[in-house]
Amino acid sequence: MKIVIAPDSFKESLSALEAATEIEAGFREIYPDAEFVKVPVADGGEGTVDAMIAATGGRRVALTATGPLGQPVEAFYGLSGAAADGADTTIAVIEMAAASGLELVPVSQRDPLVTTSRGTGELILAALDAGARRFILGVGGSATNDGGAGMLQALGVALLDVDGAQIAPGGAALARLDRIDTARLDPRIRDCVFEVACDVSNPLTGPRGASAVFGPQKGATPAMIVQLDANLAAYARLIARDVGHDVAAIPGAGAGGGIAAAMLAFLGGRLRPGSEIVADAVGLDGAVRDADLVVTGEGRIDGQSVNGKTPVGVARVAARHGKPVIAIGGCLAADAAAVHEHGIAATFSTVRKACTVSEALQDAAFNLRSAARNVAAVLRLGASLGK
Repeated sequence: MKIVIAPDSFKESLSALEAATEIEAGFREIYPDAEFVKVPVADGGEGTVDAMIAATGGRRVALTATGPLGQPVEAFYGLSGAAADGADTTIAVIEMAAASGLELVPVSQRDPLVTTSRGTGELILAALDAGARRFILGVGGSATNDGGAGMLQALGVALLDVDGAQIAPGGAALARLDRIDTARLDPRIRDCVFEVACDVSNPLTGPRGASAVFGPQKGATPAMIVQLDANLAAYARLIARDVGHDVAAIPGAGAGGGIAAAMLAFLGGRLRPGSEIVADAVGLDGAVRDADLVVTGEGRIDGQSVNGKTPVGVARVAARHGKPVIAIGGCLAADAAAVHEHGIAATFSTVRKACTVSEALQDAAFNLRSAARNVAAVLRLGASLGK
């Protein structure tokens, strides 16, 4: 019996690899002779770097980068080991939040008029220097609304005002942008493939755009939202004029404070669901092909899980081969049953008793192992009753 274990991280408690290890331990109590294949997965958000490293034998690279407020921060990116999908190119995995994330900015200082994505561009440069030519960029959790302007400046793009000077960092400075010059864009970019983990369909501008939908969580007031949206609209017009790409209305271009639009227009990026990108990169399809059962999971399973989250992404891969899928979550929301229509046969919660959130996080490993053991026991009982 072959069981593939492909969970995401359980936020604030277990990495994807740790979660997979606990699930395996629980199942082994009931199926000690089964073949277990652990494939940690992620959806492009927090934990994507660690999941890729764990699945491919890669490494995490630490470095100092420019933070959202222009101050140095300790950041990181990942370099894969052997590419599981058969490609012979090292994959660089970058979480935008590592250098340009909202959690790097104190609540009292959150202001998308001034925050910059420059540090994300610096991570790309570092990975280029390390030899990477294939990139996965997760854009969740950003503190910025600058349309990726800071990232582009780090990569050599000149964003010039009427006097020919580089504009300042932040979403407000886009109002001064007069001309875009790509002559000094790092030439290595031409040899690269960029995949952007994007699980939203928001365009760059408008009532569903980056500023209106995501601006408030980054500190934008209603007046700021109007200003930021107008600046991104003007920015999009200049991109169309000077670069030849119309990105204003592309679904997903508003992700990461509009950095997705910059990835599309300047780096030839491709937007795809994060779980799909990572699943391909770690070779999940090959692992599932001859499996008898697939077990996935994450910290919370709810109705939003159908919008590109890891468990449903794993289920879609398993469905291509007709394999059954069970999901284990730290908690199940009232609308978690929505995932049953997307290839997940059954869902289970790890919480064993009434407890606080902090207690659930503290006991996450034991609870997950216990839940996995009980799931396996039910499966064995069902198999014996069916004989």
